[in-house]
Amino acid sequence: MAKLTTKGTFSKLYSWFPIILLFISVLNEFDFNYLNLDFFSFNFPFILIFFFTLKDFKHFDFFLVFLAGLINDTVVGLPLGISSLSYTLICIATSYFRNITIRPNLIKDWFYFLLVVCLLNSINFTILNLFFSYNLVLMSYLVNTFFTFIFYIIFVYFFKYYLKGAND
Repeated sequence: MAKLTTKGTFSKLYSWFPIILLFISVLNEFDFNYLNLDFFSFNFPFILIFFFTLKDFKHFDFFLVFLAGLINDTVVGLPLGISSLSYTLICIATSYFRNITIRPNLIKDWFYFLLVVCLLNSINFTILNLFFSYNLVLMSYLVNTFFTFIFYIIFVYFFKYYLKGAND
């Protein structure tokens, strides 16, 4: 009987892994500044939120995604609510895409992800530039969009492997 309880606890923790990973990634706010790479950045929370809202939406709570955005704004130093707005818009766009898609296709998902990331980065750039008078470099947003788009296809294979293990 103890084995069943242990397995239940492990499977519950395993099902919460994407949310835990999201909170770790927004608290860590990793970047590659120590490697002296000027033009290399990608937005891992965008990839994580898009994939798991699209594929495993039952275990991905939107309120926790919103809360992760608030934590990200606090850690990064952005005005409170910018990341939450972005994360929530990803959830909304992905839910819409999931509902209209008849046959899922990795390439269609990938290019829809590019559309969503471009839209979100332009919204973020506009809000931060117009309302909060941040001096932002457009090139850094373009580089971030490009590498986020490229890394999505790589992380999809890791996340699919995770989902295969979660469904077993």
